[in-house]
Amino acid sequence: MADGGTPMVCVAQVGAPHGVRGAFRLRCFTEAPENVAAYGPLCNERGQPLFEVEILGPAKDGVIVAVPGIRDREAAEALRGERLYVPRHRLPPTDDDEYYHEDLVGLEARDLAGNTIGKVVAVANYGAGDILEIGTEDGRSELVPFTRAAVPVVDLRARVLQVVLP
Repeated sequence: MADGGTPMVCVAQVGAPHGVRGAFRLRCFTEAPENVAAYGPLCNERGQPLFEVEILGPAKDGVIVAVPGIRDREAAEALRGERLYVPRHRLPPTDDDEYYHEDLVGLEARDLAGNTIGKVVAVANYGAGDILEIGTEDGRSELVPFTRAAVPVVDLRARVLQVVLP
């Protein structure tokens, strides 16, 4: 959340510079990579606006962008790894059974009998689909694929999801 409580959603991460004039790659987490430019200024995790991007072209897993004030390779390199956010209210609503990762983090995970397992602490995707990391009450972590078979119920209003542990 941003300072002030506005929920923030990570939409991209800065990658490698592209050329010598300050352009760089963005790894996009939006449905269509070019959508990253449609949500207004990109912010840091605290909600402070950083810049708007101009899309120059496609790249693997994202786009190549230019940013006002970033004029050389060294300035672009200094941004590498920076995660870029937008306030949740700027994003389109999700369909049924669609969730932003940030909507899932913090949900209480329960087994089929209703016993608390822990809380979702992170959502990762290593290429084969989303995986929930559930921090258990005894300090361990359980990794669960985010599929209907493994997570049959997600109730955002109650802030709970049901998990079938492997």
